[in-house]
Amino acid sequence: MAKLVNPYKPGAGIFPPHLAGRESEIERCNLLFNQSLVIKNILLTGLRGVGKTVLLSRLKEIATGSGWMWCGTDMSESASVSENTVATRLITDISVMTSTLMLPPKESLIGFGTPVQKDSRIGFKELTSIYETTPGLASDKLKHLLSMIWLMVKTYSQYKGIILAYDEVQTMKDHADKEQYPLSLILEVFQSLQIKEVPILLILTGLPTLQGLLVSTRTYTERMFETIFLNRLDEKASRDAIEKPIKKQKSELGFSPESIDLIIKTSSGYPYFIQFICREVFDSFIQQVEAGNTKPNVPIEEIIKKLDIDFFSARWATLSDRQRDLLGVVASLENSTCEFTTKDVIALSKTMLEKPLSGSHITQMFEVLQGKGIIYKNRHGRYSFAVPLLNEFIKRSQNV
Repeated sequence: MAKLVNPYKPGAGIFPPHLAGRESEIERCNLLFNQSLVIKNILLTGLRGVGKTVLLSRLKEIATGSGWMWCGTDMSESASVSENTVATRLITDISVMTSTLMLPPKESLIGFGTPVQKDSRIGFKELTSIYETTPGLASDKLKHLLSMIWLMVKTYSQYKGIILAYDEVQTMKDHADKEQYPLSLILEVFQSLQIKEVPILLILTGLPTLQGLLVSTRTYTERMFETIFLNRLDEKASRDAIEKPIKKQKSELGFSPESIDLIIKTSSGYPYFIQFICREVFDSFIQQVEAGNTKPNVPIEEIIKKLDIDFFSARWATLSDRQRDLLGVVASLENSTCEFTTKDVIALSKTMLEKPLSGSHITQMFEVLQGKGIIYKNRHGRYSFAVPLLNEFIKRSQNV
């Protein structure tokens, strides 16, 4: 057998060998890329490991291919400390693109100061200067700067608009105690520019908590965004994600129907878990075949243990004993894979724990667990796990 290369690629945001089951989401976004007037932005949300960052990469390919200038990166907590740090984040990302545009010599755009010299470009230094010298609040400065940037872009390029795309936006929040409102700033600035028909489109990606965060920050965000919730893959898409990478490389090694069924069942259709399990199975099959086993088996128990260590354990280690007790109760609920309430937990804790949990204590811990990205609260006041299959891990770790 020729040397085999494992085609599967588990990892944070790593593009898989085959992007399965996201055709409808891509089509919805493509319609928004073809808006004659930007009236809807894009909000991508879903659990960890469901493929938000991967889909964002695919959308970048589509958008840039259809004429958009694309800027953006992860929105770290440090970037959203204040209004000025958010402005610096935006300016930094946009300057990467504007610095590639060549401005003709002896010309000047309003707001860019003196006429530019030969081979001049507008980079971070120039954009920062405009921002800092514009009078008014941070929102006034950003509105003026982004308007000037679009004037330059449409004058000296063929771009039809600018997309600013940010991942992990659930880390952003306003800081009223410090009189800093970075999230409100972004929403206000983009809404204002879009009302003035400036073709700048915003894409925000994050955990399910993001939607509620945006609405609580500015109620009009419901009308600003097309919300796309990424669910786990259905059975057909799961099979495609498993089978097509092997078919693409025309591998001599394949998975039996029984192995594929087992992988689908164990992964529950979550893209990251499919990639993780398939990679481990493929490596195991190579070793078994090289050892002379013509009918390799799937070492599923060993793979699950490795998944527990690599994916779940780090999050579990950050929790207190009482928080673990609480999550043990949650994991034992019949509806733990869907939604659960404080009332559900109170009732079951009376039979499971020596010291049952009170409603106020549960609510307090739920708030902390939301901040850790373990659970999230939907708009109906019910909670769900933010990490897929975490309930199964908890059962295994506590023998619940």
